[in-house]
Amino acid sequence: MKLLYLDRVVAIPVKRTENMKFFFNIRVFPIFFVLLFFFLACQKSPTDGKLLLPDGFSSAVVIDSISETVRHMAVTDDKIIYAKLRNSTEKGVAMALKDTDGDVRADQIERFGSSQKARWSYATAMRIYKGYIYYSSDLVVYRQKLKLGSLLPEGEAEIIVIDDHEHGKHEHIGKPIAFDNEGHIFVPFGAPSNACQEPKRTPGAPGMDPCPQLEDHAGIWRFDANKLGQTQKDGYKYASGIRSLVAMNWNPVDNELYAVMHGRDDLLRLWPNVYTPQESALLPSEEFMRVTEGSHFGWPYCYYDQVKGKKVLAPEYGGDGEIVGRCADYEDPIIGFPGHWAPNDLLFYQGDQFPERYKNGAFITFHGSTNRAPYQQSGYIVGFVPFKDGKPSGDFEVFADGFAEVDPIVNTKDAAHRPMGLAVGPDGELYISDSVKGKIWKVSYDGKKEEFKEEQLLAMEERKLASNVRSPDVIKDNLMKEDVAGGEKVYYQYCSACHQLNGRGASGRFPPLIGTDWVTGDKERLIRVMLNGMEGSLEINGEVYNGAMPQHSFLKDEEIAQVLTYIRSNFGNEASEIKEAEITELRKNKKKVESR
Repeated sequence: MKLLYLDRVVAIPVKRTENMKFFFNIRVFPIFFVLLFFFLACQKSPTDGKLLLPDGFSSAVVIDSISETVRHMAVTDDKIIYAKLRNSTEKGVAMALKDTDGDVRADQIERFGSSQKARWSYATAMRIYKGYIYYSSDLVVYRQKLKLGSLLPEGEAEIIVIDDHEHGKHEHIGKPIAFDNEGHIFVPFGAPSNACQEPKRTPGAPGMDPCPQLEDHAGIWRFDANKLGQTQKDGYKYASGIRSLVAMNWNPVDNELYAVMHGRDDLLRLWPNVYTPQESALLPSEEFMRVTEGSHFGWPYCYYDQVKGKKVLAPEYGGDGEIVGRCADYEDPIIGFPGHWAPNDLLFYQGDQFPERYKNGAFITFHGSTNRAPYQQSGYIVGFVPFKDGKPSGDFEVFADGFAEVDPIVNTKDAAHRPMGLAVGPDGELYISDSVKGKIWKVSYDGKKEEFKEEQLLAMEERKLASNVRSPDVIKDNLMKEDVAGGEKVYYQYCSACHQLNGRGASGRFPPLIGTDWVTGDKERLIRVMLNGMEGSLEINGEVYNGAMPQHSFLKDEEIAQVLTYIRSNFGNEASEIKEAEITELRKNKKKVESR
């Protein structure tokens, strides 16, 4: 038989039938395959989310990216996803997303929310409570009324709680929220420093004792969830000694508040005579806490060492990594996670879709470290802690991994995604948000729940050996060059924890040293930043950074000149040298001004 196709003659050994005359017609044949292509392309098969999960679970992509990126989320009974945006725009500070055609992907998307100016990159809360959606900026907790059948909340945003402190120089001012069963909302007021030092983050400087910051910071306050316009004085101090919280929620089983605290930083940078680089990478613990009324968790005097399994005295208060002292008087966590993993959301699973072992257990997103240098970064996972009768019933598990897409994670910005928020839908599906690109995943269980066994967890147990989860090998994983010296050595020890080994910084917190006039421009301004430090919001290349730059006046003039010259001539920068005499002159002038 001969087949005519696109003006070419092709011989094929097949018996011709009358029905095939139409099929192989020169006009119909190409059209058939075009139609088949569009038919297959339009099928409702969700895109594989490519997350690493226990056997029987699958992930699908709700949305690939949101330009403002995403913090926390909440999901309504009619499957509307409300996402707190990290960076606000004129169009709003939050987003509503819905899948209307059943293919998992959101196809109805609208922005909403208060456009008041605030440091929205620290905004994190998004919770549903009694017909309202509650969300926050760095200083304000808002709410809007939900309307059944409507994608967007109605009316203007109402202010529930406002942080009226002066915050130009404060750290840890995110406002996660939680609700109990009696009409209360819980709001943390984070510690305005790393370890209550003055000056802040200065090597060898003792901590203030008693720490005055504990009076109205470093704790959780309880407010009326329905009362408008409250400030801290309208609330009740529920718990203290808590440095920084982003992950916080109410456990409906034992009716208690739980939170996962960000532990303090800079053990190596501030106390190199006490801690090794590996100890500084692993410690102190990120504490998973059962927060009862009146509890105190010991910040800034103490921190929890998950390796030793005890709370020890901080070096700012005479500790050496072993002394317990007054720390015996403070609350211990229920679990201590490795240091710097950045726990950023907490959810107690009450859904029915997952196997029974997940019921009432705690999912925790670990946003991932920024300051583990000279070792690789760690975390970037969703963990799970099984609970029974309101208490942890086993060690933590790696539930979801693969967000970073690189191994090892040397610099924070190497990670393709960083897990941030958690929410459960009405069918028991789990939603996970990402703060790098604004991606949202939906995780479902596809197998038979009664057949889920321990064997389904074996692959995820092996993930604990991955470089982003296991403890780093003291020698093999050390990224510090053996022959490093001069400005490069100073940079590794004092700067790389924040600005990263590649100088690109960490989004929202620590600015990059690349392509900015702050580095390559005015020498005097740059020197003053090193000598005096800098706090408050800073915008570079369109992105706002809210991390604190501690003063480094403890360094010798030669060391400051070396490290500033290093950053001005590396990372793609091509600026002139800074000389030791320039540092000396500015330091003298500073002392003259202070003595007047």
